[in-house]
Amino acid sequence: MFRQILSIVSVIFGVLLLTFLLIHLVPGDPIEVMLGESASMADREALRVDLGLNQSLPSQFSSYLNKLVHLDLGHSIHTKQPIIELIKTRYPATLKLAFLSLLIGLSIGIPLGVYAALKAGHWQDIVVTIISVRLSAMPAFWLGPILMLVFAVWLGWLPVSGMESRNSIILPAVTLGFGLSAILTRMTRTSLLEVLNDDYIRTARAKGLSERTVIIRHALRAALLPIITIVGLQMGSLLAGTVITETIFSWDGIGRLLVESIEKRDYPVTQACVLIIALSYVVVNLLTDVLYRFADPRVKLN
Repeated sequence: MFRQILSIVSVIFGVLLLTFLLIHLVPGDPIEVMLGESASMADREALRVDLGLNQSLPSQFSSYLNKLVHLDLGHSIHTKQPIIELIKTRYPATLKLAFLSLLIGLSIGIPLGVYAALKAGHWQDIVVTIISVRLSAMPAFWLGPILMLVFAVWLGWLPVSGMESRNSIILPAVTLGFGLSAILTRMTRTSLLEVLNDDYIRTARAKGLSERTVIIRHALRAALLPIITIVGLQMGSLLAGTVITETIFSWDGIGRLLVESIEKRDYPVTQACVLIIALSYVVVNLLTDVLYRFADPRVKLN
């Protein structure tokens, strides 16, 4: 457990340090973004001192870590709003989108993967494989606008973008869910095929158990570990704020907040978003380890 905690702390520190260096070293000055190029040198320097940007990079990073230890994420450079309030406003939207996308991916991917495995070598398996490969090859920046064009513009069934309507979440969730379902379909098929011919499966069938019981209670459970791994990785990505999808559909989540803060050179907000993203991955990985233990009691948690 101590080794795991040390690993988590070192990863988060490394992410924070790398993010801090990148956002401070890339071209662009937040002072110019805020005041414009026509601002006087005196006004620029006064604002730079007020925001603490006149200090050296080590001093700025040390000050940031000190505030972080006291659970102070700071204030936005542009809006002066506490960053914790921005996170509280944006992160629930990302959570909602992520869990609905995961539900769509699971409800499509796992049944299709099981069906393809049971029909291995037949035309049904070939069709499912082709569909999953095609879906996985469709990036969100292409699939999202296509769904928007068909279901929002041409048919008028769903909102184009934004979060005003309850149905606004459908298109971004489907965009993400389809990509996840394609990955889950192939992984479920491959994992299930590896266990279907094992001795304990033949024994279960010899005992007279129904095919459904054999598949669900025995084969699928044994094939869960790689599926859980994929779900954990994909859920981490979803909670990281699917930047492209949130931007396309104007979904006010953590991903879009990150893009906005980078465009405005809002250093504190960018660092806070990356911190939340790193913590999301850590939490999902820990939950994945716990699910391993439930899926296979032979797996021991460190």
